[in-house]
Amino acid sequence: MKTWDNFTRIKMKTRYEFIEFLEFAAKPKTKVWQCVSTKKHRAVLGGVQWYGPWRQYCFFPSNDTIFNEQCLDDIAEFLHNVNTEHHK
Repeated sequence: MKTWDNFTRIKMKTRYEFIEFLEFAAKPKTKVWQCVSTKKHRAVLGGVQWYGPWRQYCFFPSNDTIFNEQCLDDIAEFLHNVNTEHHK
């Protein structure tokens, strides 16, 4: 199991007001990020990983999570950035 110390930050924007994306794993062609809250408890809110049928990175929310408009906008911005970077 990985600890928070083992996560790495990537160069694109990964930290927002209430959420942060931490690179969790790198596969040969794609990467995986965990989306965590920036509050003390650092709850895992979901993950971002490659979804082959759609040929793009997608957000996979954790069970029993709730997101407001601002968080969804931040997630959408992050997805846009990683998908743009991947398709360069």
